[in-house]
Amino acid sequence: MSSVTFETQRTALADVVAIPVTPFAADGSVDTAAHRALLRRLLDGGIRTLTPNGNTGEFYALTPEERRLVTESTVAEAGDRSAVLVGVGHDLPTAIASARHARDLGAPMVMVHQPVHPYVSAAGWVDYHRAIAESVPELGVVPYIRNAQLPGARLAELAGHCPNVIGVKYAVPDAARFAGFARDAGLDRFVWVAGLAEPYAPSYFSAGATGFTSGLVNVAPAVSLNMLEALRSGDHPAAMKVWEQIRRFEELRAAHGSANNVTVVKEALAALGLCRRDVRPPSRLLPEDERAEVAAIAAGWSI
Repeated sequence: MSSVTFETQRTALADVVAIPVTPFAADGSVDTAAHRALLRRLLDGGIRTLTPNGNTGEFYALTPEERRLVTESTVAEAGDRSAVLVGVGHDLPTAIASARHARDLGAPMVMVHQPVHPYVSAAGWVDYHRAIAESVPELGVVPYIRNAQLPGARLAELAGHCPNVIGVKYAVPDAARFAGFARDAGLDRFVWVAGLAEPYAPSYFSAGATGFTSGLVNVAPAVSLNMLEALRSGDHPAAMKVWEQIRRFEELRAAHGSANNVTVVKEALAALGLCRRDVRPPSRLLPEDERAEVAAIAAGWSI
């Protein structure tokens, strides 16, 4: 696979990496029609990278069959309009099967969710990601890192084994740690994606990130793209103007240890009439007073 350079995938990561929600029908099942309509709205809004089965898509609340369905719907809807970065994880056989399913559908990349096992060694982290990456050598692989204890040298070690590990979704809420980690791992070896979305994008871009993830993009694609444009042009005051615009929405999502991260996004979509507000446990619906606040914010963004 030495001839594979993954340039197309690397370019797709240096962008707004959208994490679409998974809407549910009244009977609790995945609402495929609403899901595809939301995906079309993102694509029509100029989004070029989609991550089915991300955390904003309630990855951990979906059954294996539902995760496959979400992947299939996303790949079908994206066509040649968008790159698809499929979220995979759980136990190693499940993650590998999911990665191969994504490959067989034609998706170019997978994102590996941080292992949730309570006992994770740094060397074991390398082993887990290496097994997944080696199972799909033709796909770009993007580790999702939330572990502040993981040293950058371990990512460099993984990349030494697996040339298809091309990008990193870095989601430790510490811009100084990110700057050091990226340089210890190899700043130019990977595409660095700010994995904590718009609130952290300006500080992470200043340290070397060239893309950022977004759940807010489900609601207002133009807002996310405005921030990307400002960051790409090095206009940090303009980026911070967008930051101020989205601050309260993101504070509501981050409150109580991000308890309502997905709930707030779905509430905004429901206020706009785009899907039901339903979320699955362990998420929960917003209290009434916060619903009104979210609706007001969403209305202010709609064009």
